[in-house]
Amino acid sequence: MTTKKAVVLLSGGLDSATTLAIAKSQGYACYALSFDYGQRHSAELDAARRVAQSIGAIEHKIIRIGLGEFGGSALTDTNIAVPETPQEDIPVTYVPARNTVFLAFALGWAEVLGSTDIFIGVNAVDYSGYPDCRPEYIQAFEHLANLATKAGVEGSRFKVHAPLITLKKAEIIRIGTDLGVDYSLTVSCYSADEEGRACGVCDSCRFRKAGFVEAGVADPTRYRA
Repeated sequence: MTTKKAVVLLSGGLDSATTLAIAKSQGYACYALSFDYGQRHSAELDAARRVAQSIGAIEHKIIRIGLGEFGGSALTDTNIAVPETPQEDIPVTYVPARNTVFLAFALGWAEVLGSTDIFIGVNAVDYSGYPDCRPEYIQAFEHLANLATKAGVEGSRFKVHAPLITLKKAEIIRIGTDLGVDYSLTVSCYSADEEGRACGVCDSCRFRKAGFVEAGVADPTRYRA
């Protein structure tokens, strides 16, 4: 029997690590895809390598793209500070078009692999309010994928899986823990240092810390202070 293949977007954070574990548990041969896009928190790429190896990705690619050339986000422009308190509206850590670019690359690799399955770890519950993490966005990209590809035109049906999109952070952590995810390998902080130690105060750190507390799971995160 031919093993089904999936491309899994892997940032190196908690959510994407859990998503990779879910895809593998569903019987997919997982091809992990990460991006060096000019992010200030590049320690996440080291985390992505660790996670891909630990969970057992068949292949792991890290693609360099120039989103940092545009700036416009605290994650790609060191002149914009990462907020340390909750923000109203869409915060400055939003990276314009990031998930659209990432999914486009994933779609291209999936088509080359003969896969029709793409996994992304977006979440629309405990998250920073990014517009490209919402269910309607995932549905729209899936529609695009089936319109804009040779495989889609010839009758294949691409599916963009977002298994975490309606889950609270605590639920995600419990699922990952049950699947054996080692969260000490992951880096979620928006301004992690070169060693991957977290600030403990950015949006991502706050959601992560609260999730471990609510899940009743020991937090393995390394903090700077």
